[in-house]
Amino acid sequence: MGVGNMKALFKSGAEQQEHSQATTPSRADSTAEKDNGLIDDSPVKYLTWRSFVLGVVVSMGGFIFGYSTGQISGFTTMNDFKVRFAERQPNGEYVFSNVRNGLIVGLLSIGTMIGALIAAPLADRIGRKLSISFWSLLHIVGIIVQIATDDKWYQVAMGRWVAGLGVGALSSVVPMYQSEASPRQVRGAMVSAFQLFVAFGIFISYIINFGTETIASTASWRITMGIGFAWPLILGVGTLFLPESPRFAYRHGRIDEAREVMSKLYGVPPNHRVVVQEMKDMKDKLDEERAAGKAAWHEIFTGPRMFHRVLLAIALQSLQQLTGANFIFYYGNSIFTSTGLDNSYVTQIILGAVNFGMTIPGLYVVEHFGRRKSLIWGATWMAICFFIWASVGHYALDVAEPKNTPKAGTAMIIFTCFFIVGFATTWGPIVWSLCAELFPYRYRAVCIGIATAANWTWNFLISFFTPFISNSIDFAYGYVFAACCVVGVLVVYFFVVETQGRALEEVDTMYMLHVVPWKSEGWVPPQDLVEDMHARPESSKAEGAGAGQVEHGEEPRGEASEIRE
Repeated sequence: MGVGNMKALFKSGAEQQEHSQATTPSRADSTAEKDNGLIDDSPVKYLTWRSFVLGVVVSMGGFIFGYSTGQISGFTTMNDFKVRFAERQPNGEYVFSNVRNGLIVGLLSIGTMIGALIAAPLADRIGRKLSISFWSLLHIVGIIVQIATDDKWYQVAMGRWVAGLGVGALSSVVPMYQSEASPRQVRGAMVSAFQLFVAFGIFISYIINFGTETIASTASWRITMGIGFAWPLILGVGTLFLPESPRFAYRHGRIDEAREVMSKLYGVPPNHRVVVQEMKDMKDKLDEERAAGKAAWHEIFTGPRMFHRVLLAIALQSLQQLTGANFIFYYGNSIFTSTGLDNSYVTQIILGAVNFGMTIPGLYVVEHFGRRKSLIWGATWMAICFFIWASVGHYALDVAEPKNTPKAGTAMIIFTCFFIVGFATTWGPIVWSLCAELFPYRYRAVCIGIATAANWTWNFLISFFTPFISNSIDFAYGYVFAACCVVGVLVVYFFVVETQGRALEEVDTMYMLHVVPWKSEGWVPPQDLVEDMHARPESSKAEGAGAGQVEHGEEPRGEASEIRE
């Protein structure tokens, strides 16, 4: 598609903004107000205490995610848990069958997938903060279902499914709330804190399991579950004292509330330049969306290069699971018990510490080394680690008597740590960021939901089928994940454009113009195209087609009062 065609495609975007430009104060008007003393232009604090509290409290949603994920691998090797929920063998031992083990571990992922898909519509209806409190309460219900049984394994599995509904919904709504409420200068750090808290939750669950696994009663696993009440309580109750997302408030006609919330989070007066500009940006974006009309559901596949991008997002989210990271986290205890360790909980704590510690520099890598390079080198590193891990486990480790080959067990632990370093700094955080950048605003929520559903689907499949596969091919299973990492290198190299430092509108244009991915880092948009893009909405053909659906003079709800002000 040439530049001329792109200009024609975006032409309707300029027409759609005529009404908005006629009623919205321009930047020149704002300058005049500033000169008259109406706009405050004082320096903005980097971080206010209100923003800090908001970030910490809401990031507890990530902690719940990690804590729920990490605790189960310790439960399945605890003696009391096995006696009560596993199957008794003829020799008197208690062992989990593949089906039972897979369901107990994997039903959390099924609930999470469903929760992630249904969370966004509810958040649009009742608000972000009330939605977070509701899903926190549902997660508590899931914990109660699990902790209330003494011997019914299926009650534990169904309780994890209910708890998973809350985890999945929170994994969708919490980053949404953070991105909408955070001041722009700390927005990236606050949203990234969600992933950091996920790793922190996994680490804490490992430590608590280590402290309770020697208790010869239900307390060995019920204490870990019981402590799990604290995190959703902190989140659910704490969120009630936080303000609503200013963007949600604005879109529901509560303009004064939106301005006041931004003023407090920024730590500036309501007439400060940053508040005035963000209010104008919200109005302009709402104008564009209303002018474009509602998008038909099939446009997520038929819109400009949308089918290509949806498939790419699904592939990236699927490959994030197929790197093998959750195989390690879900079955870490079982893996290292089979390498002959006397106390595999210690090793699990080490792995959790590596995961948490390396996520911190991972947040730096996302913004300073580019998406493409980081993902390619990360997948290459993880593939090498899994090739070595699988080879040592399959050919050098004495699976029947692991203590006969201690060096092999040590090598496997070391390369597991190396693998986690690669995952925590690259594919862990970057895939989520990249998928959020792939789509124009018009389709973003639905498409991200589809991609996230793919992630949780593979999460369940890996957790459910791992016992079957491991029992058949033992540590050669690692070759499967190594091969998937190689596929990840190829997918990123041939299909992912570099988005670092690009505006979302610019990323959209790169895919529509078929920019060659391996040359995308140095791509510069033609100047005449850039000028046209400044006057168009984020999406292209679909929005242009919908422009005529809004009657002349129609204004979005709550907009008129803002214009008068």
